[in-house]
Amino acid sequence: MIKKFTIGALALAFSFSAFAQEPVNADAVQKIRKEGLENSKVMQHAFQITDVIGPRLANSPGIKRGRDWAVKYLTDMGLKNVKQESWGNFGKGWSVERYYAATTVPFYRPIIGYPKAWTPGTNGPIKSEVVLIKADTVTDLDKYKGKLTGKIVVIESVMVQPLKNSYTPDVVRYTDEKLAEMADAAPAAPRQGRPGGRGGNNQMAMMMRMRQNRAAINEMLLQEKVGLILTYARGNYGTFFTSNGASYAMDAKPVAPELEVSAEDFLHILRLLRGGQKVEVEAEVKTTFYDQDPKGYNVIAEIPGTDKKLKEEIVMIGGHFDSWHSGTGATDNAAGSIVMIEVMRILKAIDFKPKRTIRIALWDAEEQGLHGSRGYVKQHFADPAKMELLPEHGKLSAYYNLDNGTGAVRGIYLQGNAGAKDIFQSWLNPFADLGAKTVTMNNTGGTDHQAYDAVGLPGFQFIQDPMDYNTRTHHTNQDTYDRLVEDDLKKSATIIASFVYHTSERTEKIPRKELPKPVAPRN
Repeated sequence: MIKKFTIGALALAFSFSAFAQEPVNADAVQKIRKEGLENSKVMQHAFQITDVIGPRLANSPGIKRGRDWAVKYLTDMGLKNVKQESWGNFGKGWSVERYYAATTVPFYRPIIGYPKAWTPGTNGPIKSEVVLIKADTVTDLDKYKGKLTGKIVVIESVMVQPLKNSYTPDVVRYTDEKLAEMADAAPAAPRQGRPGGRGGNNQMAMMMRMRQNRAAINEMLLQEKVGLILTYARGNYGTFFTSNGASYAMDAKPVAPELEVSAEDFLHILRLLRGGQKVEVEAEVKTTFYDQDPKGYNVIAEIPGTDKKLKEEIVMIGGHFDSWHSGTGATDNAAGSIVMIEVMRILKAIDFKPKRTIRIALWDAEEQGLHGSRGYVKQHFADPAKMELLPEHGKLSAYYNLDNGTGAVRGIYLQGNAGAKDIFQSWLNPFADLGAKTVTMNNTGGTDHQAYDAVGLPGFQFIQDPMDYNTRTHHTNQDTYDRLVEDDLKKSATIIASFVYHTSERTEKIPRKELPKPVAPRN
Protein backbone atom coordinates (compact mmCIF):
# COMPACT_ATOMS: atom_id res chain seq x y z
CA MET A 1 0.00 0.00 0.00
CA ILE A 2 2.81 2.39 0.83
CA LYS A 3 4.66 1.89 -2.45
CA LYS A 4 1.92 3.49 -4.52
CA PHE A 5 2.80 6.81 -2.84
CA THR A 6 6.40 6.77 -4.02
CA ILE A 7 6.13 6.81 -7.78
CA GLY A 8 2.58 6.76 -9.09
CA ALA A 9 1.59 10.21 -7.88
CA LEU A 10 4.93 11.96 -8.36
CA ALA A 11 4.31 13.30 -11.84
CA LEU A 12 1.08 14.97 -10.76
CA ALA A 13 2.57 16.23 -7.52
CA PHE A 14 5.62 17.76 -9.18
CA SER A 15 3.52 19.49 -11.81
CA PHE A 16 2.41 21.92 -9.09
CA SER A 17 5.97 22.98 -8.32
CA ALA A 18 6.60 23.96 -11.93
CA PHE A 19 4.26 26.92 -11.47
CA ALA A 20 5.47 27.93 -8.03
CA GLN A 21 7.99 30.66 -7.43
CA GLU A 22 9.66 28.75 -4.61
CA PRO A 23 11.97 26.06 -6.04
CA VAL A 24 11.30 22.40 -5.24
CA ASN A 25 14.00 19.83 -5.97
CA ALA A 26 12.00 16.99 -7.54
CA ASP A 27 14.91 14.54 -7.52
CA ALA A 28 15.56 15.11 -3.82
CA VAL A 29 11.86 14.74 -3.01
CA GLN A 30 11.74 11.42 -4.86
CA LYS A 31 14.76 10.12 -2.93
CA ILE A 32 13.24 11.24 0.37
CA ARG A 33 9.88 9.65 -0.46
CA LYS A 34 11.47 6.36 -1.41
CA GLU A 35 13.59 6.18 1.73
CA GLY A 36 10.89 7.43 4.08
CA LEU A 37 8.00 5.35 2.76
CA GLU A 38 9.77 2.14 1.74
CA ASN A 39 12.68 1.79 4.19
CA SER A 40 11.19 3.35 7.32
CA LYS A 41 12.49 2.59 10.80
CA VAL A 42 9.75 4.45 12.71
CA MET A 43 8.32 1.40 14.44
CA GLN A 44 11.78 0.19 15.49
CA HIS A 45 12.27 3.59 17.14
CA ALA A 46 8.79 3.32 18.67
CA PHE A 47 9.47 -0.12 20.15
CA GLN A 48 12.64 1.08 21.85
CA ILE A 49 11.22 4.33 23.21
CA THR A 50 7.87 3.00 24.47
CA ASP A 51 8.05 -0.77 25.08
CA VAL A 52 11.69 -1.00 26.16
CA ILE A 53 12.40 2.37 27.80
CA GLY A 54 8.86 3.04 29.03
CA PRO A 55 7.39 6.21 30.56
CA ARG A 56 9.74 9.20 30.60
CA LEU A 57 8.63 11.58 33.33
CA ALA A 58 10.99 14.53 33.69
CA ASN A 59 14.12 13.71 35.73
CA SER A 60 13.01 10.10 36.26
CA PRO A 61 15.08 6.97 35.57
CA GLY A 62 12.91 6.50 32.47
CA ILE A 63 13.87 9.79 30.82
CA LYS A 64 17.51 9.10 31.66
CA ARG A 65 17.30 5.68 29.97
CA GLY A 66 15.70 7.39 26.99
CA ARG A 67 18.39 10.03 26.69
CA ASP A 68 21.15 7.43 26.90
CA TRP A 69 19.50 5.38 24.15
CA ALA A 70 18.99 8.45 21.94
CA VAL A 71 22.60 9.58 22.31
CA LYS A 72 23.88 6.15 21.33
CA TYR A 73 21.44 5.77 18.42
CA LEU A 74 22.11 9.22 16.99
CA THR A 75 25.86 8.69 17.37
CA ASP A 76 25.71 5.31 15.64
CA MET A 77 23.70 6.97 12.86
CA GLY A 78 26.70 9.20 12.19
CA LEU A 79 25.39 12.48 13.56
CA LYS A 80 27.87 14.93 15.06
CA ASN A 81 28.07 16.95 18.26
CA VAL A 82 25.71 14.49 19.97
CA LYS A 83 25.23 15.39 23.62
CA GLN A 84 22.98 15.75 26.60
CA GLU A 85 22.88 19.47 27.24
CA SER A 86 21.53 20.94 30.47
CA TRP A 87 18.87 23.60 30.02
CA GLY A 88 18.83 24.52 33.74
CA ASN A 89 17.46 23.29 37.05
CA PHE A 90 14.31 21.19 37.08
CA GLY A 91 13.88 19.67 40.53
CA LYS A 92 13.25 16.24 42.00
CA GLY A 93 12.85 13.11 39.95
CA TRP A 94 10.18 10.54 40.81
CA SER A 95 9.06 7.08 39.75
CA VAL A 96 6.60 4.34 40.68
CA GLU A 97 8.19 1.12 41.90
CA ARG A 98 4.98 -0.70 42.79
CA TYR A 99 1.23 -0.10 42.60
CA TYR A 100 -1.74 -2.25 43.57
CA ALA A 101 -5.28 -1.41 44.70
CA ALA A 102 -8.59 -3.26 44.89
CA THR A 103 -11.90 -3.16 46.71
CA THR A 104 -12.35 -6.15 49.02
CA VAL A 105 -15.80 -5.25 50.47
CA PRO A 106 -18.55 -5.55 49.29
CA PHE A 107 -16.62 -7.78 46.87
CA TYR A 108 -13.17 -8.07 45.32
CA ARG A 109 -12.55 -5.79 42.34
CA PRO A 110 -9.19 -4.52 41.04
CA ILE A 111 -9.04 -0.73 40.76
CA ILE A 112 -7.83 0.89 37.55
CA GLY A 113 -5.69 3.81 38.62
CA TYR A 114 -2.16 5.07 39.21
CA PRO A 115 -0.29 7.17 41.77
CA LYS A 116 -0.26 10.90 41.09
CA ALA A 117 3.17 12.13 40.08
CA TRP A 118 5.50 13.33 42.85
CA THR A 119 3.34 11.85 45.64
CA PRO A 120 4.74 9.49 48.31
CA GLY A 121 3.93 5.83 48.78
CA THR A 122 1.96 4.04 51.49
CA ASN A 123 4.95 2.60 53.38
CA GLY A 124 3.83 -0.93 52.70
CA PRO A 125 0.44 -2.64 52.20
CA ILE A 126 -2.58 -0.96 53.80
CA LYS A 127 -6.18 -2.05 54.18
CA SER A 128 -9.05 -0.04 55.62
CA GLU A 129 -12.67 0.92 55.42
CA VAL A 130 -13.03 3.87 53.05
CA VAL A 131 -14.07 7.15 54.67
CA LEU A 132 -16.16 9.64 52.66
CA ILE A 133 -15.19 13.21 53.56
CA LYS A 134 -17.88 15.85 53.13
CA ALA A 135 -16.63 19.34 53.84
CA ASP A 136 -18.05 22.47 52.22
CA THR A 137 -16.15 24.73 54.60
CA VAL A 138 -12.96 24.50 56.64
CA THR A 139 -14.94 24.22 59.87
CA ASP A 140 -16.61 21.05 58.55
CA LEU A 141 -13.24 19.32 58.87
CA ASP A 142 -13.29 19.35 62.68
CA LYS A 143 -15.49 16.25 62.87
CA TYR A 144 -12.83 14.16 61.09
CA LYS A 145 -9.87 15.10 63.27
CA GLY A 146 -8.31 12.21 65.13
CA LYS A 147 -10.20 9.63 63.07
CA LEU A 148 -8.24 9.29 59.82
CA THR A 149 -4.79 7.94 60.67
CA GLY A 150 -3.99 5.16 58.22
CA LYS A 151 -7.41 5.42 56.57
CA ILE A 152 -8.21 5.35 52.87
CA VAL A 153 -10.39 8.35 52.03
CA VAL A 154 -12.60 9.71 49.24
CA ILE A 155 -13.50 13.42 49.10
CA GLU A 156 -17.03 14.45 48.12
CA SER A 157 -17.05 17.05 45.32
CA VAL A 158 -19.64 18.71 43.10
CA MET A 159 -17.13 18.30 40.26
CA VAL A 160 -17.74 14.53 40.22
CA GLN A 161 -20.65 13.87 37.89
CA PRO A 162 -22.21 10.67 36.49
CA LEU A 163 -20.71 9.45 33.23
CA LYS A 164 -22.56 9.92 29.95
CA ASN A 165 -22.29 7.73 26.88
CA SER A 166 -20.42 9.16 23.92
CA TYR A 167 -21.95 8.91 20.46
CA THR A 168 -19.05 10.39 18.53
CA PRO A 169 -16.06 8.39 17.24
CA ASP A 170 -12.88 8.36 19.27
CA VAL A 171 -10.66 8.43 16.18
CA VAL A 172 -11.11 11.21 13.62
CA ARG A 173 -9.20 12.66 10.68
CA TYR A 174 -9.51 16.15 9.28
CA THR A 175 -12.05 16.43 6.49
CA ASP A 176 -11.32 18.37 3.30
CA GLU A 177 -13.89 20.93 4.47
CA LYS A 178 -12.11 21.47 7.78
CA LEU A 179 -8.73 21.79 6.10
CA ALA A 180 -10.17 24.30 3.62
CA GLU A 181 -11.54 26.31 6.53
CA MET A 182 -8.10 26.33 8.13
CA ALA A 183 -6.47 27.38 4.87
CA ASP A 184 -8.87 30.33 4.56
CA ALA A 185 -8.27 31.57 8.10
CA ALA A 186 -7.27 35.21 8.47
CA PRO A 187 -4.44 36.24 10.79
CA ALA A 188 -5.54 36.15 14.41
CA ALA A 189 -6.40 39.52 15.92
CA PRO A 190 -4.26 40.69 18.85
CA ARG A 191 -5.57 39.42 22.15
CA GLN A 192 -7.46 41.99 24.19
CA GLY A 193 -7.23 40.17 27.50
CA ARG A 194 -9.74 37.99 29.23
CA PRO A 195 -13.41 38.91 28.84
CA GLY A 196 -14.96 40.31 31.98
CA GLY A 197 -18.55 40.08 33.07
CA ARG A 198 -20.33 39.13 36.19
CA GLY A 199 -20.76 35.46 35.26
CA GLY A 200 -17.06 35.03 34.58
CA ASN A 201 -16.10 36.68 37.86
CA ASN A 202 -18.58 34.55 39.80
CA GLN A 203 -17.25 31.37 38.25
CA MET A 204 -13.66 32.37 39.02
CA ALA A 205 -14.58 33.15 42.63
CA MET A 206 -16.28 29.77 42.98
CA MET A 207 -13.22 27.98 41.61
CA MET A 208 -10.96 29.86 44.03
CA ARG A 209 -13.15 28.87 46.99
CA MET A 210 -13.09 25.22 45.88
CA ARG A 211 -9.29 25.28 45.57
CA GLN A 212 -8.88 26.87 48.98
CA ASN A 213 -11.22 24.31 50.53
CA ARG A 214 -9.40 21.41 48.88
CA ALA A 215 -6.05 22.80 50.04
CA ALA A 216 -7.37 22.91 53.61
CA ILE A 217 -8.61 19.34 53.30
CA ASN A 218 -5.26 18.17 51.96
CA GLU A 219 -3.42 19.88 54.81
CA MET A 220 -5.73 18.23 57.36
CA LEU A 221 -5.26 14.80 55.73
CA LEU A 222 -1.49 15.20 55.89
CA GLN A 223 -1.59 16.16 59.57
CA GLU A 224 -3.91 13.22 60.25
CA LYS A 225 -1.42 10.89 58.53
CA VAL A 226 -4.07 9.52 56.21
CA GLY A 227 -3.15 6.23 54.52
CA LEU A 228 -4.23 7.01 50.93
CA ILE A 229 -6.45 9.48 49.05
CA LEU A 230 -8.55 8.13 46.16
CA THR A 231 -9.13 10.86 43.55
CA TYR A 232 -11.54 10.95 40.60
CA ALA A 233 -9.65 10.96 37.30
CA ARG A 234 -11.07 12.52 34.15
CA GLY A 235 -11.87 10.01 31.40
CA ASN A 236 -14.15 7.06 30.68
CA TYR A 237 -14.27 3.50 29.39
CA GLY A 238 -11.25 2.61 31.53
CA THR A 239 -9.16 5.47 30.16
CA PHE A 240 -8.01 8.03 32.69
CA PHE A 241 -6.05 11.25 32.27
CA THR A 242 -3.16 11.51 34.69
CA SER A 243 -1.52 14.47 36.41
CA ASN A 244 0.82 15.44 39.23
CA GLY A 245 -0.29 15.54 42.83
CA ALA A 246 2.60 17.57 44.22
CA SER A 247 5.38 19.94 43.27
CA TYR A 248 8.69 18.64 41.91
CA ALA A 249 10.61 21.53 43.49
CA MET A 250 13.55 20.50 45.66
CA ASP A 251 11.95 22.21 48.66
CA ALA A 252 8.36 21.13 47.92
CA LYS A 253 6.05 20.69 50.89
CA PRO A 254 5.15 17.09 51.77
CA VAL A 255 1.78 15.69 50.70
CA ALA A 256 -0.26 12.58 51.46
CA PRO A 257 -0.22 9.51 49.18
CA GLU A 258 -2.77 9.96 46.39
CA LEU A 259 -4.14 7.55 43.82
CA GLU A 260 -5.82 8.74 40.63
CA VAL A 261 -8.73 6.33 40.01
CA SER A 262 -10.58 5.66 36.75
CA ALA A 263 -14.04 7.21 36.63
CA GLU A 264 -15.91 3.89 36.62
CA ASP A 265 -14.08 2.52 39.66
CA PHE A 266 -14.24 5.81 41.57
CA LEU A 267 -17.97 6.23 40.92
CA HIS A 268 -18.60 2.63 42.00
CA ILE A 269 -16.96 3.34 45.37
CA LEU A 270 -18.68 6.72 45.69
CA ARG A 271 -22.17 5.33 45.00
CA LEU A 272 -21.66 2.67 47.67
CA LEU A 273 -20.51 5.23 50.24
CA ARG A 274 -23.36 7.62 49.43
CA GLY A 275 -25.76 4.69 49.80
CA GLY A 276 -24.50 3.94 53.29
CA GLN A 277 -22.68 0.75 52.27
CA LYS A 278 -19.38 -0.31 53.79
CA VAL A 279 -16.45 -0.22 51.37
CA GLU A 280 -13.06 -1.70 52.12
CA VAL A 281 -9.97 -1.20 49.98
CA GLU A 282 -6.52 -2.71 50.11
CA ALA A 283 -3.58 -1.04 48.42
CA GLU A 284 0.16 -0.70 48.22
CA VAL A 285 2.03 2.15 46.57
CA LYS A 286 5.80 2.46 46.48
CA THR A 287 7.35 5.54 44.90
CA THR A 288 10.91 6.83 44.84
CA PHE A 289 12.24 10.39 44.74
CA TYR A 290 15.56 11.37 43.13
CA ASP A 291 17.37 14.51 44.24
CA GLN A 292 21.02 13.81 43.40
CA ASP A 293 20.90 15.86 40.17
CA PRO A 294 18.17 18.49 39.89
CA LYS A 295 19.20 19.58 36.40
CA GLY A 296 17.21 18.88 33.24
CA TYR A 297 18.77 17.84 29.93
CA ASN A 298 17.91 18.01 26.22
CA VAL A 299 19.42 15.65 23.66
CA ILE A 300 21.10 17.56 20.82
CA ALA A 301 22.69 16.25 17.59
CA GLU A 302 23.63 17.63 14.17
CA ILE A 303 24.31 17.02 10.52
CA PRO A 304 26.95 19.72 9.95
CA GLY A 305 26.51 22.18 7.11
CA THR A 306 28.94 22.11 4.18
CA ASP A 307 28.50 25.46 2.44
CA LYS A 308 31.29 27.93 3.21
CA LYS A 309 28.87 30.83 3.62
CA LEU A 310 25.86 29.04 5.11
CA LYS A 311 27.23 26.23 7.28
CA GLU A 312 27.10 28.40 10.41
CA GLU A 313 23.36 28.86 9.91
CA ILE A 314 20.95 26.36 11.46
CA VAL A 315 17.78 24.49 10.64
CA MET A 316 16.28 22.94 13.77
CA ILE A 317 13.73 20.18 14.30
CA GLY A 318 12.44 18.73 17.52
CA GLY A 319 9.80 17.20 19.71
CA HIS A 320 9.58 16.68 23.42
CA PHE A 321 11.00 13.41 24.69
CA ASP A 322 9.46 13.44 28.16
CA SER A 323 6.03 12.00 28.94
CA TRP A 324 3.58 11.39 31.74
CA HIS A 325 3.83 8.19 33.72
CA SER A 326 0.64 6.10 33.55
CA GLY A 327 1.22 4.98 29.95
CA THR A 328 4.42 4.77 27.94
CA GLY A 329 4.16 8.19 26.30
CA ALA A 330 3.66 6.84 22.78
CA THR A 331 1.59 9.56 21.11
CA ASP A 332 2.73 12.21 23.60
CA ASN A 333 5.37 12.48 22.54
CA ALA A 334 7.37 9.47 21.46
CA ALA A 335 5.56 9.96 18.15
CA GLY A 336 7.11 13.39 17.54
CA SER A 337 10.52 12.22 18.70
CA ILE A 338 10.32 9.09 16.53
CA VAL A 339 9.45 11.15 13.47
CA MET A 340 12.23 13.68 14.00
CA ILE A 341 14.80 10.94 14.60
CA GLU A 342 13.56 9.32 11.38
CA VAL A 343 13.93 12.64 9.55
CA MET A 344 17.62 12.67 10.44
CA ARG A 345 17.95 9.00 9.44
CA ILE A 346 16.33 9.66 6.04
CA LEU A 347 18.65 12.59 5.31
CA LYS A 348 21.69 10.52 6.28
CA ALA A 349 20.47 7.55 4.25
CA ILE A 350 20.21 9.60 1.05
CA ASP A 351 23.73 10.93 1.77
CA PHE A 352 22.52 14.52 2.01
CA LYS A 353 25.27 17.11 2.49
CA PRO A 354 23.30 20.15 3.65
CA LYS A 355 24.37 23.71 3.08
CA ARG A 356 23.12 24.75 6.53
CA THR A 357 23.65 22.72 9.70
CA ILE A 358 20.63 20.59 10.61
CA ARG A 359 20.12 20.20 14.35
CA ILE A 360 17.70 17.92 16.18
CA ALA A 361 16.57 18.53 19.76
CA LEU A 362 14.68 16.03 21.91
CA TRP A 363 13.23 18.31 24.55
CA ASP A 364 12.99 17.72 28.27
CA ALA A 365 10.19 18.67 30.71
CA GLU A 366 7.75 19.99 28.13
CA GLU A 367 4.88 18.63 30.19
CA GLN A 368 5.76 20.87 33.13
CA GLY A 369 5.89 24.08 31.08
CA LEU A 370 8.11 23.78 27.97
CA HIS A 371 11.11 23.96 30.30
CA GLY A 372 13.59 22.20 28.00
CA SER A 373 12.93 24.28 24.89
CA ARG A 374 12.52 27.54 26.80
CA GLY A 375 15.77 26.95 28.65
CA TYR A 376 17.56 26.13 25.39
CA VAL A 377 16.19 29.20 23.60
CA LYS A 378 17.18 31.42 26.52
CA GLN A 379 20.74 30.02 26.48
CA HIS A 380 21.22 30.07 22.70
CA PHE A 381 18.99 32.74 21.17
CA ALA A 382 17.35 35.26 23.52
CA ASP A 383 15.59 35.73 26.83
CA PRO A 384 11.98 36.79 26.09
CA ALA A 385 11.98 38.88 29.27
CA LYS A 386 14.81 41.05 27.95
CA MET A 387 14.80 40.41 24.17
CA GLU A 388 18.54 40.94 24.02
CA LEU A 389 19.56 38.81 21.04
CA LEU A 390 22.44 36.35 21.22
CA PRO A 391 24.64 35.65 18.15
CA GLU A 392 22.83 32.43 17.23
CA HIS A 393 19.53 34.31 16.96
CA GLY A 394 20.58 35.67 13.58
CA LYS A 395 21.73 32.25 12.37
CA LEU A 396 18.53 30.22 12.76
CA SER A 397 16.48 29.77 9.61
CA ALA A 398 13.54 27.87 11.12
CA TYR A 399 12.48 25.47 13.85
CA TYR A 400 9.96 22.69 13.05
CA ASN A 401 8.11 20.87 15.83
CA LEU A 402 5.90 17.79 16.04
CA ASP A 403 3.73 17.14 19.11
CA ASN A 404 0.09 16.40 18.35
CA GLY A 405 0.02 12.62 18.46
CA THR A 406 0.41 9.89 15.88
CA GLY A 407 -1.72 11.56 13.19
CA ALA A 408 -0.20 12.21 9.79
CA VAL A 409 1.00 15.68 8.82
CA ARG A 410 -1.74 17.46 6.83
CA GLY A 411 -0.06 20.85 6.57
CA ILE A 412 1.52 23.50 8.76
CA TYR A 413 0.53 26.35 11.08
CA LEU A 414 2.19 29.63 10.11
CA GLN A 415 1.86 31.26 13.56
CA GLY A 416 0.87 34.42 11.70
CA ASN A 417 4.05 34.42 9.59
CA ALA A 418 2.61 35.47 6.21
CA GLY A 419 6.06 35.62 4.62
CA ALA A 420 6.41 31.83 4.83
CA LYS A 421 3.02 31.01 3.31
CA ASP A 422 3.93 30.63 -0.38
CA ILE A 423 7.22 28.93 0.47
CA PHE A 424 5.54 26.23 2.54
CA GLN A 425 2.73 25.79 0.03
CA SER A 426 5.26 25.00 -2.69
CA TRP A 427 7.01 22.50 -0.42
CA LEU A 428 3.71 20.79 0.39
CA ASN A 429 2.54 20.45 -3.20
CA PRO A 430 4.55 17.25 -3.92
CA PHE A 431 2.77 15.59 -0.97
CA ALA A 432 -0.84 16.33 -1.86
CA ASP A 433 -1.30 12.61 -2.56
CA LEU A 434 -0.34 11.94 1.07
CA GLY A 435 -3.06 14.33 2.24
CA ALA A 436 -0.67 17.16 3.14
CA LYS A 437 -1.73 20.36 1.43
CA THR A 438 -2.88 22.93 4.00
CA VAL A 439 -1.07 26.08 5.06
CA THR A 440 -2.95 28.11 7.65
CA MET A 441 -2.25 31.49 9.19
CA ASN A 442 -3.63 30.08 12.43
CA ASN A 443 -1.59 29.82 15.59
CA THR A 444 -1.40 26.67 17.66
CA GLY A 445 -0.01 26.43 21.14
CA GLY A 446 0.86 24.17 24.01
CA THR A 447 4.19 22.92 22.74
CA ASP A 448 7.82 23.72 22.08
CA HIS A 449 7.66 25.86 18.93
CA GLN A 450 6.25 28.58 21.19
CA ALA A 451 9.66 29.02 22.82
CA TYR A 452 11.05 30.09 19.42
CA ASP A 453 8.07 32.22 18.43
CA ALA A 454 8.33 34.07 21.75
CA VAL A 455 11.71 35.52 20.75
CA GLY A 456 10.83 36.34 17.14
CA LEU A 457 12.25 33.18 15.55
CA PRO A 458 10.34 31.23 12.88
CA GLY A 459 8.94 28.35 14.94
CA PHE A 460 6.31 26.08 13.44
CA GLN A 461 4.12 23.14 14.43
CA PHE A 462 2.66 20.88 11.74
CA ILE A 463 -1.06 20.24 11.34
CA GLN A 464 -1.77 16.60 12.21
CA ASP A 465 -4.86 14.42 12.00
CA PRO A 466 -6.38 14.40 15.50
CA MET A 467 -6.92 10.61 15.58
CA ASP A 468 -7.75 9.60 19.20
CA TYR A 469 -5.24 12.00 20.75
CA ASN A 470 -7.69 14.12 22.73
CA THR A 471 -10.17 11.33 23.46
CA ARG A 472 -7.94 8.37 24.35
CA THR A 473 -4.20 8.93 24.54
CA HIS A 474 -3.13 12.46 25.52
CA HIS A 475 -1.80 12.12 29.11
CA THR A 476 -3.62 8.83 29.68
CA ASN A 477 -2.97 5.24 30.72
CA GLN A 478 -3.80 4.21 27.13
CA ASP A 479 -0.91 6.13 25.58
CA THR A 480 1.00 3.05 24.43
CA TYR A 481 2.73 1.61 21.36
CA ASP A 482 -0.58 0.13 20.16
CA ARG A 483 -2.02 3.59 19.52
CA LEU A 484 0.73 4.51 17.02
CA VAL A 485 -0.18 4.38 13.31
CA GLU A 486 2.82 3.29 11.26
CA ASP A 487 1.72 4.75 7.91
CA ASP A 488 1.02 8.12 9.51
CA LEU A 489 4.44 8.26 11.13
CA LYS A 490 6.10 7.34 7.80
CA LYS A 491 4.24 10.10 5.96
CA SER A 492 5.07 12.69 8.60
CA ALA A 493 8.77 11.86 8.60
CA THR A 494 8.90 11.97 4.81
CA ILE A 495 7.16 15.34 4.53
CA ILE A 496 9.21 16.94 7.31
CA ALA A 497 12.46 15.58 5.84
CA SER A 498 11.61 17.40 2.60
CA PHE A 499 10.88 20.62 4.52
CA VAL A 500 14.23 20.33 6.29
CA TYR A 501 16.04 19.60 3.02
CA HIS A 502 14.61 22.65 1.29
CA THR A 503 15.09 24.94 4.29
CA SER A 504 18.74 23.94 4.39
CA GLU A 505 19.27 24.54 0.68
CA ARG A 506 17.29 27.75 0.34
CA THR A 507 19.28 30.85 -0.62
CA GLU A 508 17.70 32.92 2.14
CA LYS A 509 16.54 32.03 5.62
CA ILE A 510 12.82 31.63 6.28
CA PRO A 511 11.17 35.09 6.65
CA ARG A 512 10.57 36.38 10.16
CA LYS A 513 7.81 38.26 11.89
CA GLU A 514 8.41 41.49 13.77
CA LEU A 515 10.50 41.00 16.89
CA PRO A 516 8.24 40.80 19.95
CA LYS A 517 8.49 43.22 22.84
CA PRO A 518 10.03 41.90 26.08
CA VAL A 519 7.56 39.96 28.21
CA ALA A 520 8.04 39.71 31.96
CA PRO A 521 7.90 36.13 33.24
CA ARG A 522 4.82 35.02 35.16
CA ASN A 523 5.19 34.71 38.89
